[in-house]
Amino acid sequence: MNILITGGASGLGLATAEAVEKEGWRALVVDKRPPGQPFEHVTADLADRGEAERAVRELAERAGGLDGVVTAAGIDACGRLEDVAADDWERVIRVNLLGTASIVRAALPYLKHTRGKIITCASTLGLRPLSDASAYSASKFGVVGLTRALAVELRGEVGVTLLVPGGMRTAFFDGRPDQYKPGPEAGLNDPADVAQTVVFALRQPVGCEVRELVVCPSTETSWP
Repeated sequence: MNILITGGASGLGLATAEAVEKEGWRALVVDKRPPGQPFEHVTADLADRGEAERAVRELAERAGGLDGVVTAAGIDACGRLEDVAADDWERVIRVNLLGTASIVRAALPYLKHTRGKIITCASTLGLRPLSDASAYSASKFGVVGLTRALAVELRGEVGVTLLVPGGMRTAFFDGRPDQYKPGPEAGLNDPADVAQTVVFALRQPVGCEVRELVVCPSTETSWP
């Protein structure tokens, strides 16, 4: 199977690419920088619809089609709405929500041909917002709504799974002020463990779909 993964150079995306390859499938990575491993890849800024669409087409044509898409790319801009620069706030929406839509839209012709699967990555903050995370929460609430709508729109044609992860031990929190880093009580998950739930969803036969998966540490502070 050919699985296209956004954000595949780090974090959950990288863990998913590694898990896909261990299954004997082919990981096709889209990221703003090249991955540190020899995955088939294309660099693209997902805030740019044209770049996102080009990356999908190029990887799909190289691989001879797509069997799955996992949209793991994501960014954040912490702070109160009035304190976050408008360009930074809006870039979160462009990458996390509009970038997800661009990737899925470009991949649909290939996925319809194979009756493949889409797995979008939301967040527990896409179900329960927190202060100083309005951009991230808005984008992930959007991903939740987009994915649920796609599940209805594409039923019988393409499988759709909404992944809702809690905090993970990735570089996502690097460089933030301490007030925006998870505390010791968060007990962050290993992204490799979360990636296994992605593989589980991808393994399901045509016509059997895992609609939604919430995967979080047992001490997750933003869930339920």
